[in-house]
Amino acid sequence: MVVIGLGSNLNDPEAQVTAALKALAGLPDTRLRGHSDLYSTAPVGPQDQPDYVNAVALLETALDPLALLDALQGLEQAAGRERRRHWGERTLDLDMLLWGEASIQLPRLVVPHPEMTRRAFVLRPLLDRLPACRLPDGTPLADHWASVADQPLHRLHRLEEDQFAD
Repeated sequence: MVVIGLGSNLNDPEAQVTAALKALAGLPDTRLRGHSDLYSTAPVGPQDQPDYVNAVALLETALDPLALLDALQGLEQAAGRERRRHWGERTLDLDMLLWGEASIQLPRLVVPHPEMTRRAFVLRPLLDRLPACRLPDGTPLADHWASVADQPLHRLHRLEEDQFAD
């Protein structure tokens, strides 16, 4: 199972994330197997930007990691991805968080995502979907929740159960 983090805080973020879930379902040789609800979160970087809408998606894919990364970046560009500043506003951000039990260390891609255990907006939706999820080193992801539980986060609304999944 490949886990993708989705985020947006520009140009109708809820619509951006919802459209990205639909687009993930349409990637070649890939199936969207599930998704979390949408969450609203304060920005991690500069605070003079709108709150984010975040979610996670669960994929099965025959693509290799770099081909999937290219596809994700293509979806970001198609959504009008804007990179205004480091940790700044984003029309759409798609991050590969986990690739099954694999660790990937490539110049363009590091999985597990190096920041995922420090972000409530990643852990809460992921733990909602996969409460027994473990990192490649065997550490339960839930062990990291206490260190981020104080980060502001709230569920916007529940999406219809796996409404975009095959």
